[in-house]
Amino acid sequence: MTCMKAITPQMVLGVRVDNVNYDQALSLIEGFVVSGTPHQVVTVNPEFIVAAQSDDEFRNILNASSLALPDGVGLLWAARFLGRPLQERVTGTDTVQRVAALAAQKDYSLFLLGAAPGVAVATAARLCETYPGLRIVGTHAGSPALGEEDEIVHLVQRAQPDILFVAYGAPQQDKWIARNLERLGVPVAMGVGGAFNFISGRAKRAPRWLQRLGLEWLHRLYREPWRWRRMLALPKFVGLVVRERLTRN
Repeated sequence: MTCMKAITPQMVLGVRVDNVNYDQALSLIEGFVVSGTPHQVVTVNPEFIVAAQSDDEFRNILNASSLALPDGVGLLWAARFLGRPLQERVTGTDTVQRVAALAAQKDYSLFLLGAAPGVAVATAARLCETYPGLRIVGTHAGSPALGEEDEIVHLVQRAQPDILFVAYGAPQQDKWIARNLERLGVPVAMGVGGAFNFISGRAKRAPRWLQRLGLEWLHRLYREPWRWRRMLALPKFVGLVVRERLTRN
């Protein structure tokens, strides 16, 4: 039995972010699997927090999650600026790969749900190649549409995975998990955004040096210029954080 470590939550603009590093996050996720009871894991970034300001349902889901990973350099800056620093950035893509390594070692099973047709299959192949012995008991693209919900839930129920990764993008993936968590019968369900695209090689991740500088967003914008509207959340996030600090002072 894995000992559960206490989570230290921080609040950034009314959204909970857990002050964990990769090792602590992995230990907590393993504890969730061992418990056998349903847990939702979310990957909070500045875009999530801006969206949550005008979406009460999304904010409540983030705050009620079992684990809210600090996924975003902007989040680390904000926490430090507000006097509540976080240990490190814990990205969804890296967490998926670390969980896959743990699953191969411990014989936990995975189900990959979402992304474009064929991407989950390609991701499964890459993960199984990288982590020999890994059991992936199902892949499915589908969508978060209500009309597909029962069919997809039944697919997951039949496969009985220990961990479900859902790549429908936020907030759809997180709302889908929250609606279906209890009937899925999965100990861990985690929204992973574009992680399948990166792991499968369909999208190229920024070089490590850019990630360290906190400029991964710029690399992604260069490669996917259609994302520029979504990137407008970043200056809005900065403005909201500065306003909160000025209001507190």
